[in-house]
Amino acid sequence: MEVGFQALKRIVRTVFASLLVVAALSGALSCSRGDGPGHLETVRLGTLELETSTLLFIAEDQQFFRRNGLNISSRYHDTGLGALNGVLTGEAEIAAPVGEYAMVSKIFDDAEIETIGTIDKVEYQAIVARKDRGIQTASNLKGKKVGVIRGTQQEFYLRRFFELNGIKIDEVTLVNITLAQSVDAIVNGDLDGVMLVPPYTDTVQERLGSNAVLWSAQASQLTHQLVICRKEWITQHPNLVERFLRSLADAQDYLLRNPHKAKNIARERLKLTDQEVAKIWTRNQFGLSLDQSLVAAMEDQARWMVSKNLTTETRIPDFLNYIHEDALRAIRPEAVTIIR
Repeated sequence: MEVGFQALKRIVRTVFASLLVVAALSGALSCSRGDGPGHLETVRLGTLELETSTLLFIAEDQQFFRRNGLNISSRYHDTGLGALNGVLTGEAEIAAPVGEYAMVSKIFDDAEIETIGTIDKVEYQAIVARKDRGIQTASNLKGKKVGVIRGTQQEFYLRRFFELNGIKIDEVTLVNITLAQSVDAIVNGDLDGVMLVPPYTDTVQERLGSNAVLWSAQASQLTHQLVICRKEWITQHPNLVERFLRSLADAQDYLLRNPHKAKNIARERLKLTDQEVAKIWTRNQFGLSLDQSLVAAMEDQARWMVSKNLTTETRIPDFLNYIHEDALRAIRPEAVTIIR
């Protein structure tokens, strides 16, 4: 009996030791992913309350950031340019979503920044004008006052729209205005036309009714909605960069597996109708990527800036030097198709 009891004690000790090893390994794995409230690291995010932030909304709603060890502290801006300026002034570590035009303009200003990924591609910039101001066709915008957020991708698309329709920039009065101010400005008649994105576009159309005329301003060119950081921060925090992208990859998977639930998240966050959410899903391509179309778009916009003397630079930068591929390639290698 004594021999049997000693053998049983050895078995119990062995099992107990094995359980301790398993627990230790689980704890180490948890720490490596940052799981658990005791291991959350705060990252400040400059962002927008627009449909292009849908993957961010899902990651927050489903706690994917927390599961990957991140506490995201968000500050909301009216434009992607505002969010990017926040990164450059040290107000935030990450800006998203930011259109590629804002990034190109900052690169011309020698900003040490990189994009770590695209989270959406969208065509949703539009010009809305008042018919009672004699505006029926695009050419009727000559001599009119048009509102736009100056220095942003909005102005790029608006100016190019004018060019394609034979309108010289000095034939139109551009009024610098925020998205929040745009709706009342055109509805009250302070402006003849205005450059908008949803949901502001829908609101203006509803309030103007049959008095509204609308044109798409992007000419089928998709805007890349980017995640941008300072180069130095990326170098110093590769683990946080990867965790952030992994959270968005989780959000993308959730959107694909649960489209109805994903739409509900966007609907509740942006306070939209079912019809408005349906439009969002038709004009946006939500998902992580770094592809050659981004480089082509940046080069196109850079050439345009140079031709319009919007920068003192005369040479087009090598934008591959401003694209950080390693983190996204580690998570979703198939999403990186940039040619070097």
